[in-house]
Amino acid sequence: MNSKPTQGRPDARGVEADFNHFGFSTRTIHEPFPSTPAGVVHSARQSSNCGRTPRPSGADGDLSPTWQLENKLARLEGAEAGLVLSSGLAAFRTLVRSFLAAGDEMIIHRPVCTDTAHLIREIVSAVGARLMPVDLSDPEVIGRLITARARIVYLDTPTNPLNNILDIAAIAERAHAHGLMVAVDSTFATPALQRPLEHGADIVLHSLSKYINGHGDTVGGALLGKAAVIRQLREEAFRHRHETAISPQASFLILRGLNTLALRMDQHCNAAHALALTLEAHPYVAWVRYPFLDSHPDHEIARRQMSGGSGMLAFGLHKGAEGATAMTRRLRLIKSGGNLAEIGSFICGSARLTHARHLSLAGSEFCASLGEDFIRCSVGLEDAEDLVEDLLVALDFA
Repeated sequence: MNSKPTQGRPDARGVEADFNHFGFSTRTIHEPFPSTPAGVVHSARQSSNCGRTPRPSGADGDLSPTWQLENKLARLEGAEAGLVLSSGLAAFRTLVRSFLAAGDEMIIHRPVCTDTAHLIREIVSAVGARLMPVDLSDPEVIGRLITARARIVYLDTPTNPLNNILDIAAIAERAHAHGLMVAVDSTFATPALQRPLEHGADIVLHSLSKYINGHGDTVGGALLGKAAVIRQLREEAFRHRHETAISPQASFLILRGLNTLALRMDQHCNAAHALALTLEAHPYVAWVRYPFLDSHPDHEIARRQMSGGSGMLAFGLHKGAEGATAMTRRLRLIKSGGNLAEIGSFICGSARLTHARHLSLAGSEFCASLGEDFIRCSVGLEDAEDLVEDLLVALDFA
């Protein structure tokens, strides 16, 4: 796992620079500490002000957990500042409200027809803007299809649920050449595996409810980037604070999860890779999509851009939906359900992801339909050997 920032060992003259010399796991647990006379080191409470935003505190003088979370996430992503909100949905809505107006356009990687696609379209339409769905696996498409009203390029990588990997650096280069801002949803990678700002992105979005919290017990969202950009986003969020403000308790729980992020992502990656290799070798399996498999079409980009393949994988069986149902019924450890990026493993097919609500989207220009054989597995923190055995027993349904 790539635990340190890519810019190399920083100048030790600055507090932040000196702190960034530590590995990622260390930085998820500790706060920056200033040097003091006689080698004394301040406690985290005394030293956690890293100068990005005013230092709010509660009645007892303790630092606000939301402020702590914003600053820690910003440090881990390599951002100047961060904004934490009530959900990933609130984060995307704030992004849209801040940088799009009626008649503007947002270029997005063509999504799959799921809840996420439905909500993205609703949020962008609400401000009178228009979505331009394209295949960003070819970054040159930006130059070919851009119009004078385009403002933002928005993408997620790895993508949900197909696990495609998009080249952030190439997309950012093309977008910036045309004066466009680039926003990347990096929820499935987290800063432990991928830091889009280092590859040229302007804004990083996270659904904190997923891997960063990791325990499936609270919701939150985050936007990270340059201080001036976050200031604009914060002003917009404040205007709608009744729907964007995150509770101190939620921030506290996400901070708790963040402390073990590196350890958890390492386990997620190892177990998911083991399952992907098992599936790829099985005669009942038609295809597997996991970024760190050599067979993945975006394997080279994944290896260059990420330090691990994350805990999500997609696959299909030769027997299609019938085989998926038979397999799922035989699983014991891997639970059937749409949950993802939690401590336990979950599996679901295309029917759960693309239900009746999205029939109007299916087959449209806006989004793509999943095949009936599609299966998504969110690999948890169980022992990889136990998950492999569970899967092999379940696949023996003939």
